[in-house]
Amino acid sequence: MPGTAPRPTTEPAPADDRAFVGHPRGLLTLSGLEVWERFSFLGMQAILVLYFADAVTNGGMGMDAGTAASVSAAYGTLVYLVSVAGGWLADRILGSYRAVLWGGILIACGHYAMAVPTDAMTWVGLGLISAGTGLLKPNVATMVGKLYRTDDDRRDAGFALYYMGINIGAFLGPLITGWLGEHQGWHWGFSAAAFGMTLGLIQYVAGRRHLAGRKHTAEYALPPQAMRRAVRLIVAGLLACAAIAVLLAGIGWLTMGRFVDLLTLISVLAPIAYFVWMFKSPRVSGEERGRLRPYVVLFLASVAFNFILFQAYSTMMLLASTSAETTILGFDFPASWYASALGAFEVALAPVVAAVWVRMGHRQPHASNKIALGVVLGGLSFLLMVLPTSGHSGDYKMAAWWIVGSYLLLGLGDILLETSGMSATSKLAPKAFASQTMALWFLSLALANGIQAQTVKFYGKVSDPVYFGVNGAVAVAVGLAVIAAAPWLRRTMHPVH
Repeated sequence: MPGTAPRPTTEPAPADDRAFVGHPRGLLTLSGLEVWERFSFLGMQAILVLYFADAVTNGGMGMDAGTAASVSAAYGTLVYLVSVAGGWLADRILGSYRAVLWGGILIACGHYAMAVPTDAMTWVGLGLISAGTGLLKPNVATMVGKLYRTDDDRRDAGFALYYMGINIGAFLGPLITGWLGEHQGWHWGFSAAAFGMTLGLIQYVAGRRHLAGRKHTAEYALPPQAMRRAVRLIVAGLLACAAIAVLLAGIGWLTMGRFVDLLTLISVLAPIAYFVWMFKSPRVSGEERGRLRPYVVLFLASVAFNFILFQAYSTMMLLASTSAETTILGFDFPASWYASALGAFEVALAPVVAAVWVRMGHRQPHASNKIALGVVLGGLSFLLMVLPTSGHSGDYKMAAWWIVGSYLLLGLGDILLETSGMSATSKLAPKAFASQTMALWFLSLALANGIQAQTVKFYGKVSDPVYFGVNGAVAVAVGLAVIAAAPWLRRTMHPVH
């Protein structure tokens, strides 16, 4: 396509730069940003479903448990749907560095809005956070991929360290926001999230000299006239959507339930349309198209795992708040602190996994097998919950170690799947769709949330053993199917290991 030739970028020297524990210095900057972005995002999400479900007299929004979990999942769906636009804007208009910067600014503004104790500002804040995360998330991961050559054995280990940074934030966020939310008020917890994102932006700008492409706009920039036209269409489209939403809500048609259902439908249709677009694009070579086929399998595996993972912040939080002990050795803690166990396990296990992959080099398992094992572990984390929720009624409270053990399995599975999945995505991506293909990985997260937004409606309507057992069994079955397809995946993903 005329006018989309890539601009030269200021790339770090991936073969020589080993300044950060054997990895490029830019990895420290990007990992540091993710510490604070995840601190704010997951810190807020750990208390969001509890805020929705809490009584209005306690400062909550008074939703029933199923509705609270469904709305929380719908918010997650919106966050990752917007990542498609974030990838396109980075590739064609803003460039990755600027997309991440503006995304972080929007996220910070969203959290500051949620700190205002009104329902209206809560929805405004969630909208801003959705837009900002859609700009930031796919492009940070893409920037990490640019720090390494495709055949660099440090690549998976680098993503593991990057993911460890994510989970430092995931560990710290619920500790701070959870304590403030349950002791001082929910909006104090949202204020802490705003402060964390501000710190993340400061360190990102301070370390920008170590990042690739920071001096240019987009690698595949639109011609100036086309760019101006695209900006006008984007602004007009956003204003039109807002006006239609306000009108439909005003006449009573656009209810919260219908909005959730609409997001689920879009989360199903969007990845289908995106795959079709890339497969048919003349800018995708035959060799690149061949590597997209196994990526479809990895995409579905990601959906199955993240369907379980995201419930760590919805149904598992609701279960912990009503059916689990919140006292250990005489110390009382907020139920939202359980979410920090997930981050703690991933912080502890990520460097171990990274060291194992580096030590094994080319002998390490194929990416598809790592992903499949991650899905199986995710399913087992839910199957484990069948035991303490069976045969009990009344005021029974399960021991804290049941939920902690479930999060241990889930955390290890998350490390295996997400690091290998993001790394494989950056390797399998067609060159002309680099940031968009990473956004496609995040569309798997949108689809997982979209499915979750429907299934969590059954939480509380069926027994807990049935709910967790069925969901866990489905995930295990998907993981075993990916293992069975391993020979074909190894062959079609070559030379990606």
